[in-house]
Amino acid sequence: MWLSIPHSSVTDLPEGTYQSDKMNSGEPIGLNNNLKNVFSIIEENGEPVLKITGEIFGCISSKASYSNYHLSVLFKWGDKKWEPRLDKKRDSGILYHCYGPHGRFWNTWKTCLEYQVQESDLGDFIPLGGNSAKPKVGSPITDIRGGFKEEKRFDPNSEVYSEGKGYIHAASEHDKPHGEWNLLEIYVIGNNAVHLVNGEIVMVVENARKHDGTILNEGEIQIQSEAAECYYKQLTLTPIKKFPKFISKNVRFKE
Repeated sequence: MWLSIPHSSVTDLPEGTYQSDKMNSGEPIGLNNNLKNVFSIIEENGEPVLKITGEIFGCISSKASYSNYHLSVLFKWGDKKWEPRLDKKRDSGILYHCYGPHGRFWNTWKTCLEYQVQESDLGDFIPLGGNSAKPKVGSPITDIRGGFKEEKRFDPNSEVYSEGKGYIHAASEHDKPHGEWNLLEIYVIGNNAVHLVNGEIVMVVENARKHDGTILNEGEIQIQSEAAECYYKQLTLTPIKKFPKFISKNVRFKE
């Protein structure tokens, strides 16, 4: 696991721990130092659940890199929120095809593709670059259907592709009420990915490349802590050789 810079409002930290209102400057806590028990495994109804307090920005990370898989996990929100997002939507995220050193983005996450996990925004897409790296590193490059003239939103019916820069909204929202479990899924084949929320296809990310233009078809997986209490359970990662029929039938990939 990796923890970033604790916000200045966080209490009961070891003496000398660097804190700041800005997460993107200063010395992060770093690897394998689970201060404040930000990440823990609890038991709920007889099964293990990953609890993320969100009190300090950070992530848990796979050690291995993965390609060609189906990721499935159940997710729900808790009630607590923390600075600096007390007045913002609850936020987390599943980061895939992660590469490079820890803390490249905001001293917290790797360069990657993000399946956004945010209130009313499940399955949105964000490419995270390396704004904390020296020198800075650009974000991954992707192609997403949609004209993006009025709003950056994936449009499965569009004949136009746009470069997937910045925050891209999902085609539709399928969040369950607060406190209920949501099924989050990512299907990955090569450098194409499909985001699903509660069984509905909401985002298709195509032709992913690293900032230098080389193909981005594998990477580590991270789960974010981002100022909101949340829970994950029943996470599975299943190798696949091709997209399942329901995706091939309903998704138009670039030829």
